[in-house]
Amino acid sequence: MIKLISWNVNGLRACMQKGFMESFKALDADMFCLQETKLQKGQIDLDLPGYYQYWNYAEKKGYSGTALFTKEKPLSVSYGMGIEEHDQEGRLITAEYPDFYLVVCYTPNSQDGLKRLAYRMEWEDTLRAYLSRLEESKPIIYCGDLNAAHQEIDLKNPKTNRKNAGFTDEEREKITLLLAEHKIDTFRYFHPDAEGEYSWWSYRFKAREKNAGWRIDYFIVSESLKDRLESAAIHQEIFGSDHCPVELILKDTD
Repeated sequence: MIKLISWNVNGLRACMQKGFMESFKALDADMFCLQETKLQKGQIDLDLPGYYQYWNYAEKKGYSGTALFTKEKPLSVSYGMGIEEHDQEGRLITAEYPDFYLVVCYTPNSQDGLKRLAYRMEWEDTLRAYLSRLEESKPIIYCGDLNAAHQEIDLKNPKTNRKNAGFTDEEREKITLLLAEHKIDTFRYFHPDAEGEYSWWSYRFKAREKNAGWRIDYFIVSESLKDRLESAAIHQEIFGSDHCPVELILKDTD
């Protein structure tokens, strides 16, 4: 089996002070995908025996960034989409394995007042086309903080958040479009009606204590991987960030 974990750590150096290494060891994933590392090259020296490390840093200091730690060395690794305007913020790592592509993503936030919604829409369309190109050669596993709750069941207070960043009709529609292209939201595949299953909580208003959260971290896979899906989970018991890790387990190929 292959165990994959995705976690927005909201600053890896801060998360290291809050038990990151203990959680990393306990989860014991084959592929560990991070978002919002908020690092530049050389700012951290992680000793992870048995793992290959790949980092994509934002040009802006202390902002965004992604990382992949993997036990199996990929056939190839690329950073970004090869499009200048979308590749400044360290938001994407693509690792090619023999039977799939793993795409680690930190989707741009639409921000307060939806200041960045127009850019976000461009990003979504460009990324969907990018994933489609990859899928022409092999299935994809697309994971990360996608900065949107898809359905009302995916957040505690859907009515009051309808026009807020992360739950606008526009953002939700982009996830619908992606899933319509023969892809599976793995958590909902296994837990279609599960309520109160969130992966992010505001630091304000004791949101995590009250479980007033959002499910905005995903593993989305090509439908052709359906027979390999073993389980999907959200690790709400793990602290260290305003997000918790999400998990996907795949069966080995026969």
